[in-house]
Amino acid sequence: MRTPLDFYQQQIELHKVALSQIKRKLVRSSMLRLITFFAIITVLYFGYPNAQIIIGTLVLGAVLFIFLVNRHTRFIAQKNKTNELIKINESEVKVANNDYNHLDSGKEFIDPAHFYSHDIDLFGPRSFFQFMNRTVTLAGKNKLATLLKSNDINQLKEKQEAVKNLAKIPLWRQDFSAIAALVQVDVSIPVIEKWLDNYTPFVPKVMKVLPMIISTISVIMMILLFTETISFSVFLYWFFVGLIITGARLKKINTLYSESNQVKDTFEQYYKLIDKIEAASFTAPLLQEQQQHIISEKEKTSLVLKQFATILNAFDQRNNMLFGVLANGLFLWDLLQSYRIEQWIQKHQEQVSKWFEVIAFFDAYNSLGNYAFNNPDYIYPIITTDAIVVDAKELGHPMLLPEKRVDNDICIKREQFFIITGANMAGKSTFLRTVALQILMSNIGLPICAKSCSYNPIKLISSMRTSDSLSDDASYFFSELTQLKKIVDALENHEYFIILDEILKGTNSKDKAAGSKKFVEKLVRGNATGIIATHDLSLCETAHELPEVKNKFFDAQIINDELYFDYTFKEGICQNMNASFLLKKMGIV
Repeated sequence: MRTPLDFYQQQIELHKVALSQIKRKLVRSSMLRLITFFAIITVLYFGYPNAQIIIGTLVLGAVLFIFLVNRHTRFIAQKNKTNELIKINESEVKVANNDYNHLDSGKEFIDPAHFYSHDIDLFGPRSFFQFMNRTVTLAGKNKLATLLKSNDINQLKEKQEAVKNLAKIPLWRQDFSAIAALVQVDVSIPVIEKWLDNYTPFVPKVMKVLPMIISTISVIMMILLFTETISFSVFLYWFFVGLIITGARLKKINTLYSESNQVKDTFEQYYKLIDKIEAASFTAPLLQEQQQHIISEKEKTSLVLKQFATILNAFDQRNNMLFGVLANGLFLWDLLQSYRIEQWIQKHQEQVSKWFEVIAFFDAYNSLGNYAFNNPDYIYPIITTDAIVVDAKELGHPMLLPEKRVDNDICIKREQFFIITGANMAGKSTFLRTVALQILMSNIGLPICAKSCSYNPIKLISSMRTSDSLSDDASYFFSELTQLKKIVDALENHEYFIILDEILKGTNSKDKAAGSKKFVEKLVRGNATGIIATHDLSLCETAHELPEVKNKFFDAQIINDELYFDYTFKEGICQNMNASFLLKKMGIV
C-alpha cells in the first residue's frame, strides 16, 4: 500500500518535470515578445511619415503585444503554481520526518485566558496548530484557529464526513492550496470588504453609453484617415477631445486605480478558488452545504468574480504608456473601466463577504483533511450517547513519535472523576494532554491516535498551566484561583470534561491538600466529569468517600540504581516517588 510519504515524493518528481517544460515555454515566449517589439519599431521607422502606416502599426502592434504579454503572464502563473506544488510536497516530506518548525506556529493565537488552548500547547512553537496547520490565506488561518478554540460539540458526524471526504482528494487539496498561495495580499479581506461596502461612485451614468459612442466615432475617424478623407490634424483634434474628457476626472480615476490595483491579485486568484469549489463533487453534506453558498441559478460565482478580475486587469492596462494614451484618447478607456468597476460593486458587494467565508472554510478544512490523509492508521471515534464519555483503547499523543510513544487505555463515565498520582516525569502531564487532545480532535471531526474509541461529545475545560501577571498585579495563586472560578462558573451552563494538573500550587502543602480536596468534592457534587493529576496522596482518600472518584496512577521504579518508567496508566495509588532519589543521583544533596 502506498504511504503518504510515497505520494508526496512522487508528486515532487512529476511537478519538477512539468516545471522544466514550462521554463522552456517561457524562454520561447520571451524571444517572441522581443522580436515583435523590434518588428513594430522597424515598421514605424520605415513607415514614417505615412500616417496610415503609423496609426495602423501602433494599433495592431499594441493589440498583438498585449496578447503576447498576457500569454507570457499565463506561463508565469503556471510556473509559480508548479513551484508552489513542489513546495507543498517538500514541506510534507519534512513533516513526515518530524521537521515542522518551518510551518506557521500561530503564536498570535496564544491566549492564557482560554478554556484549554494554553494548557495543551495548542498554539505556538512545536504546538498542535503548527503540526497540522496547512492554511495559506490569513482568513483560512483565522478560521482554523477559531475551529480549534470553539469547543463546539455539534454536528460531529458531519464534521467527520467532511474531513474524510477531503482526505480522499489530496490532488484537489494541493491544487486549491497552490492557487491560494499565489495571492499577493496587499490588504486583508476585512479591508477589502470595508472598501466595497463604503465605496462612493463618481462616474456619471452617461458613461454607460458615452464610451461606446466615442469608440464608434473613433473607428470611423480612423477609417476616414486611412482613406485620406480627413487630415491627420483633424484626427489629432478628435484624439485630444477624448483625452480632455478623461482628464476631467483623472484625480478620482487615479484614486480608484490605486485602491483597485491592491485587490486585483486577490480577486484574480479567488475566482479560481471558487471555480475549484464549484467544480468539485463533494459527498459530505457539510462540504455540500458550503458549496451551495456560492452556487447561483442565475450565474456561476466564479464567473462573476472572474468578470471583476478581468475588469481590474483591463484597468491595469493603463500602465502600458502606449496603450493607455491611445485607449483613453480614442475609447475613454479609464472611464469605461471605472464605470464597470462601480457597476460590479453596486451589484455584488453584499455577496462578497459570504464568498470569502466559503474560501476561508475550505482553506481551514483542507488542513483537517491533510492531517487525516497523513495519518491513515488513526481512527474516527464512534459518536455515542452512552453514559461512558470516553472509552479509548491504546490512546496516544499524536505528536509523539510512534517508536517513543506509550499508548494507554482509558474508560471514564459521565459524572466520574479520576485522581491520577505518580512520580515526577512518570507521564501524568503527557497523559492529561493526550486526553485533552483526543476530546479536542474528536470535537472538530479529526481522526485520533487510538486503536478504537467511543465518545459521547462533551466540551473541554482545563487548568494545567497558570502564570502570574506583573502587568495586572496578579499573583500566581490569584491567577490560579481565577481559573478555578472560571471552571465552576462554566459548569453552571454546560457540561464539561475537566482536566486539572496539580492545582493550588501557590499555597502551603497543608492548605493545598485541604483546598484541593474541597474543590474536587465540589466538582463531584456538581456532577462534573474529569481527571486531576496530583502528587498529594492524601487527595486519594476522596475515593473512599465518594463513589464517583477513582484512583489511577503512573508508576516509577528504581532498578539497579537507575530510574525506570513504563508510562503505563494503572489502577490504584502510586507508592513510589522519586524526588529524593533524583536529588541524590544528581549530586544536589
